[in-house]
Parts: sequence; C-alpha cells; structure tokens
Amino acid sequence: MMSYEEYMNQVIQPMRDELTSNGFIELRTPEEVEQALPNAKGLTLVVVNSVCGCAAGLARPAAVHSLKHPKRPANLYTVFAGQDKEATAKAREYFEGYPPSSPSFAIMKDGKFLEMIERHQIENNDLQTISNMLTSLYEKYSD
Repeated sequence: MMSYEEYMNQVIQPMRDELTSNGFIELRTPEEVEQALPNAKGLTLVVVNSVCGCAAGLARPAAVHSLKHPKRPANLYTVFAGQDKEATAKAREYFEGYPPSSPSFAIMKDGKFLEMIERHQIENNDLQTISNMLTSLYEKYSD
C-alpha cells in the first residue's frame, strides 16, 4: 500500500516536471535556496509553484510561455508551496514586503529582490496577460 507522502509525490510530480522540463531548477531545501538566490548573477525568475488550479491553468503555462521572449531571465528557479515547505519559507524571506502567495512569481537581479506578481494578479487574468506581465518585467530589468 502506498503511503500518503508517496501518493502526493506521485500526484504532484507532473506539476514539478512542467517547470523543470522547461529549464527551471527546483530548490527543495532551505540550503538550496540559500545557495541559489543570493548568488544568482543577472535576472532571475522564481516561480512559487502550487497544486491549485490557477497554477496549473495559468501560472506554470504563463511562466513557460514567457521564456520565448528575447529578454528572458538568466536564472530560472522554482519552489513548491505546500510540498517543500521549508524551502518555500526560505525563498519567501527574500521577497521582502510581500505576504506568502502561491502561485506567484518573484523577479530578482544579482541576488536582490525587485518585484512580485502575486496570486491575485494571476488568478484574475488570462495566460497571455500573465506572460505579458512577466515579459514586461524582463524588459524593465534586463541590461
């Protein structure tokens, strides 16, 4: 018989794969977050992933779609809210001034947090609009 944890891992793996198969690096521990985020050079996109419907239908597809833009982030990271709780909590420490929100997107540059697109901005828009929000931030902060 499969344990609850094994079952959840099996159910959410495709949600993880949607990002990692498109170049995102999953940060699953606080140590991985501390190693990656403050040391990332250039523009960074952090996707706070989630099991909710707006993550599946909007956030993950918009993040992937936004990568077609010519000015895309040099670094692509993801943490999974509700699954990798300690890693997500550590990542959120970098998103100064913003309450926990998932799914969400954080834009960072040279290890410094710049802007956040929160869940309420994601769930009330369509995929193209969300992708455009991301690409406008890529434009704004690219060299």
